[in-house]
Amino acid sequence: MKRAPRTLLVVSAHSADFVWRAAGAIATFVARGGRAHVVALSYGERGESGELWKEPDQTEARVKEIRRGEAEAAAAALDAELTSLDLGDYPLVVDHAAVEQLTALIRETAPQVILTHAARDPFNPDHGVAHDATVRARVLASGAGVASAFETVAPPELLSFEPHQPELCGFVPTTFLDITPVWEKKVAAMEAMGAQAYLRQYYSERAEHRANHARRSSGRSDIRYAEAFQRELPVVVDTL
Repeated sequence: MKRAPRTLLVVSAHSADFVWRAAGAIATFVARGGRAHVVALSYGERGESGELWKEPDQTEARVKEIRRGEAEAAAAALDAELTSLDLGDYPLVVDHAAVEQLTALIRETAPQVILTHAARDPFNPDHGVAHDATVRARVLASGAGVASAFETVAPPELLSFEPHQPELCGFVPTTFLDITPVWEKKVAAMEAMGAQAYLRQYYSERAEHRANHARRSSGRSDIRYAEAFQRELPVVVDTL
């Protein structure tokens, strides 16, 4: 009997966050036969689109349209599915109904792995909100470890992807992922995000820095680009 493909779910506060911080993980997951689904809680139309607002007679509806198109192009470059909830940003408010939407998506996709933001970010008011909503939805979707009156999924692994200022967010990497084989896919996804083109160099350099750390941790000289993640839950194994 053929096994169903593994599924990765990425919860992104804004429509570009998944590109900068987890595009390599997404592309790697798909390259190994898995499915990747990205949930963008907002388009980042207010707080993440400064370059677009410099255009004369700009409107919020137009900014959303541009950001949506960029996110769709980036997801397509990574062969990932994309769901946009359009909850608004700065501040991002994830109310009861939105948590239910996210919980339903987790039940529907039944991911083995969930990636989202770190719990704390002193420079971005939305990232921690996305993290807390994801944690809550994951627990609800998996039945909080008890028998439930609704359909549940097996508890997915939960990892935070790297924030922009990791040392100020309490982010300590526990996992380095070699994204060298899919680097060109991440580059293509980054190039799709025209509204924040200034971040391409930063995250290209970050991938090289993390590759250096991965080489030193593993002894593998072939790693040229890597992404860093922090596991939030213990890994259960049968042997060390």
